[in-house]
Amino acid sequence: MWSIELTDFIPGLPAELGLECLTWLPYTAHPVASRVCRPWRTLLESQDFYFHRKKTGRTYKVACLVQALPPKLVASESDVPKSTESPAYGITVFDRASRSWDRLDPVSEYPNGLPLFCQLASCEGKLVIMGGWDPVSYDPVTDVFVYDFATSHWRKANDMPSKRSFFAIGSDAGQVYVAGGHDENKNALKSAWVYDVRSDEWTELTPMSHDRDECEGVVIGSEFWVVSGYRTESQGVFEGGAEVLELGSRQWRLVDEAWEAGHCPRHCVGVGDDGKLVSWGKLDSGVRVGTCGVMLGGGTLVVGSECQGASQGFYMVEEMKGRQNGKLDSISVPDEFSGFVQSGCCVEI
Repeated sequence: MWSIELTDFIPGLPAELGLECLTWLPYTAHPVASRVCRPWRTLLESQDFYFHRKKTGRTYKVACLVQALPPKLVASESDVPKSTESPAYGITVFDRASRSWDRLDPVSEYPNGLPLFCQLASCEGKLVIMGGWDPVSYDPVTDVFVYDFATSHWRKANDMPSKRSFFAIGSDAGQVYVAGGHDENKNALKSAWVYDVRSDEWTELTPMSHDRDECEGVVIGSEFWVVSGYRTESQGVFEGGAEVLELGSRQWRLVDEAWEAGHCPRHCVGVGDDGKLVSWGKLDSGVRVGTCGVMLGGGTLVVGSECQGASQGFYMVEEMKGRQNGKLDSISVPDEFSGFVQSGCCVEI
């Protein structure tokens, strides 16, 4: 149970009214406002204030994207600048309400770019980054980092229990669920774990019925769906079903024909207004390759390209009428935020 200790936040105003005024501050103003005085900082950086804002409808949903950073250019013999490095990735933040773009500071352990193919999840105003490959050695890592939007700081969290790549991930009520993927020897996995962001602890779950590599995770209501994937002996042959974890009982069940067999689900799984799974890559031919969709409540940010090697386009889908319908509205993106998007998630802050 959370509670806020009321005080004279604004001189001359009742404590309740002062709290209401601060509740209306946009999250982008919190870093500056927290420097006004100690009571403001204590309030704005507290988890209780986050839940108060959420209860009163003052939180914002933003998209956090693992996006290629602008390349570092050097002069060449032809006088045409060229890049000397492989793409490095950082976290881009897109605010749907203001259509603004920003970039988070890098984590100290990876100042030159995030682990490749790291996975994202969000919990109670925080962004969680897990796993991926070391950007220099390409070795899989077990690193976990948590970014708190209230304090604008990263912290190193408890490592993943084991190395796994291309796993399903989802979050609900302060916990992050991971399942499937493959180990260091490319063996598909059926094991699953849950990470508690508050206690910084991992708990092993009952494994799925079979291994699922390159599966995709999505939380629907009180269920964690692990969509499609393939088994070790059938590399690249994506299945059409899904395995669903009921978060209360933590029991798994199989759902047949939940996904189109043969279609890769990575980062393109969404939920239509009928509650069924949709593929953002099938909305339009312009986003069928390298698709990434992030549902932001009432609208979805969809990124993708028409063909391999083409530049990605950025769109908002404001409505989903039926399983595969939805109009793509193009978004104007500054050049420094137009790099390739590898994955993303929604964070309510």
